[in-house]
Amino acid sequence: MFTRKRKLGKTIDQLNVGDVFEQEKKIEDKDILLFLGFTDDSNPIYIQHDYASRTPFKKPIVPHIMLNGFVSSVISMNFPGPGSAILQQNLSFPKPLYHYGTFKLKATITNLEKKEHKVYMAVTGKDEYDETVLEGSLVVSPPYPWKPMTHDSGNFDNF
Repeated sequence: MFTRKRKLGKTIDQLNVGDVFEQEKKIEDKDILLFLGFTDDSNPIYIQHDYASRTPFKKPIVPHIMLNGFVSSVISMNFPGPGSAILQQNLSFPKPLYHYGTFKLKATITNLEKKEHKVYMAVTGKDEYDETVLEGSLVVSPPYPWKPMTHDSGNFDNF
């Protein structure tokens, strides 16, 4: 798995201001339980109907950090894709996403700084009723292009 050369996402030269990526994910119980088990998070607002019914949310909500995880996954796997890294993020969650909801994520490139190798993006997440459940901005380092090992001086100094 780790020794095979992987296909990279789009490099900074392949990206343009205005490029958009959209993805939908239906949130199932298994997704929430796997996430909560992995993070060892037992917050009752996420899993206890009797507690959540007594809050302004009225029913259990999807953990916000789980939505953040979907954003991270889209960046690292799709847009720009493998080889990318999030350098900065600012996210807010104006409304909750509930269990069995659909998370519709849209990422848009708002600016490119090629010299600094940075892509600026706006992200919006909506539920199945088109209500905004996540909004924010990211600064991403897109993948660097593959180059031969002989490209950099000093690579073979020990030979």
